[in-house]
Amino acid sequence: MGCKPITRNTTEYTSYNCKTPPAAYNTQLTTQQMTLEILTPDKKVYEGEATSVTLPGTLGFFEILNNHAPIISTLQDGKLTIRGGAAKEETFFIKGGVVEASNNKVTVLAEGISN
Repeated sequence: MGCKPITRNTTEYTSYNCKTPPAAYNTQLTTQQMTLEILTPDKKVYEGEATSVTLPGTLGFFEILNNHAPIISTLQDGKLTIRGGAAKEETFFIKGGVVEASNNKVTVLAEGISN
């Protein structure tokens, strides 16, 4: 099943409704950074800057970029990909949770996580 683009009335970004993450996200990335925190009940797993984060939403994968509209969403088990941080790309596998993004700060509360 492919991704269906959902174009907003701005040229800053395009959202996708996907069951698997699209491979062509990199063409839309900018060098603008946002702050990302990934927390579990046990510890803080990640804190740093990122240009994008791709998350396994309950209804499919979605990506958050700099200046994203405020959002709170539930997450299912799956792959979380961070781009543009200290390493070029980092991947974690989360076990459900919640994400909140507002004012260029993204906080992921995961029930469990592994690399």
